[in-house]
Amino acid sequence: MTKRGQKFGKVLFASMLLTLTVALGGCAGDKTAGDSTQIADTSATNSSEANTVTNAETNDSSEKMSETGEANETTENASHITIGIPQDLDSLVPSLSQGAGTQEILYNIYEGLYKPDSEGNLVPAVASDYTMSEDGLVYTFTLRDGIQFHNGNPVTVADVKYSIETCAGLNGGEPVISAFSNIESVETPDESTVIITLKESSSPFMAILSTVEAAIVPADATDLQTNPIGTGPYKFVSRSLQENVILERFDGYWGEPAHIKDITLKVLADSDSIVMNLEGGAVDLVARVSTAQAAELGDDFEVLEGTMNLVQAMYLNNAVAPFDNEQVRQALCYAVNKQEILDFVSEGKGTPVGSSMFPAFGKYYIEELNDLYITDIEKAKELLADAGYPNGFSFTMKVPSNYQQHVDTAQVVAEQLKQIGVTANIELIEWETWLSDVYQGRDFEATLVGVDASTLTAGAMLSRFRSDAHNNFINYSNQEYDAAYKEALAAEAVMDDDKATEAYKKCETILAETAANVYIQDMCELVAVRKGYTGYTFYPLYIQDFSKLDVQ
Repeated sequence: MTKRGQKFGKVLFASMLLTLTVALGGCAGDKTAGDSTQIADTSATNSSEANTVTNAETNDSSEKMSETGEANETTENASHITIGIPQDLDSLVPSLSQGAGTQEILYNIYEGLYKPDSEGNLVPAVASDYTMSEDGLVYTFTLRDGIQFHNGNPVTVADVKYSIETCAGLNGGEPVISAFSNIESVETPDESTVIITLKESSSPFMAILSTVEAAIVPADATDLQTNPIGTGPYKFVSRSLQENVILERFDGYWGEPAHIKDITLKVLADSDSIVMNLEGGAVDLVARVSTAQAAELGDDFEVLEGTMNLVQAMYLNNAVAPFDNEQVRQALCYAVNKQEILDFVSEGKGTPVGSSMFPAFGKYYIEELNDLYITDIEKAKELLADAGYPNGFSFTMKVPSNYQQHVDTAQVVAEQLKQIGVTANIELIEWETWLSDVYQGRDFEATLVGVDASTLTAGAMLSRFRSDAHNNFINYSNQEYDAAYKEALAAEAVMDDDKATEAYKKCETILAETAANVYIQDMCELVAVRKGYTGYTFYPLYIQDFSKLDVQ
């Protein structure tokens, strides 16, 4: 930590002890993944739909690992791991899953025709290969030989047709995946071939086709919500709502088999209990622990460092006063010091961002936007005065209570805004409440979360800010932005990548210049792993790949 950051941290901590006002709107509760910004299916919260857990956590830490971190002699116990997750899954149906925290788990159960690997490449999964016509309209896939579902039934072209048509709305109703409205037809000329024809060519189509939402499921599946059936390296065993989900290695998997036999996903909605569960032996691995939590862990753990690949920001409801005023939003941007946030919350770790794109996007990412708003308290005050708020104002910032990094960041932001006479009252809410009230209901003034991407396509981050986008939860409306986004789509339709990239960068610039949100950082990801477990792999997307985990 820099001397500046140390000084700020000491002052801030003392101030918090005396003045911090936190309105508890719900204790302990998706992108997000307090970092999810997509509509979640909440039907799974109906207890009548839950399976009874048949093999709940019966192994304590002594059964799984010795004090030295060596595997015990019992093979079955040694091949078990308990992983802590910050919230329950919003849906077990892949096409209805929207939370990033849900999709990163379902990645292990379901697969699409293709899927992303740890390098960000799209690799064959249910399909063994594909070809694309010269005009970019027709995709011909070859079904992988011998691939089967978790129930032992073979995957057929009828299953693929059903799955894609369901996502595209060709079986009746609206498209489950909006981009799939571009699908004209799905044909199966023989037992190994699937032909998808598009209405218009689209360069991101394969990336979208490779998302969890587009997973291949049995055509005759009656209730995936209680009995999910996929083709992934792990199969579903049972679920206890708000407690755990249990998975088992699928020994009939077509690819490289998973190393660890059984996985228990334990819901740790109370972020304060994470260290206790790790140190107490109830949990072996937790992704996205805070630096403070990591510092509390003993010698039995390794802390791995990666990048979360998301955009953490104070997201503002652009449709409500005073955030419907661009000058007000810009004032907040000038008042916030990103480096001080990083220094205080994560010991300087993380990457500042200036718009809705993070560095992993490579060609789309504009580093220069990070410096568009250099902290300037006097300028911030001038903008507030010009906007009609010379004495500042008060607002409520809703923050998911189960994501300590977001809570910590919100507290620092609130302290910084006091310098310009603005009071941010932090309301901690449960994750499910955040999804229903903030994301779906758009009933909020400001919120602090992270937004992730399901694919490394620009549209995965930027499409939500179109005026008419169903997931435009901040109610952003800008004609220039809408026009630039249309330019990008038009360029993609004719496979003009350079022009599409230019248009997407224009979108990012507009978001930054109009201060759509107060952009902060792509957070550092710290993963706590009990010694003896190996193989944790960071992905450029929000994914946890359990199949790569192993035990020494």
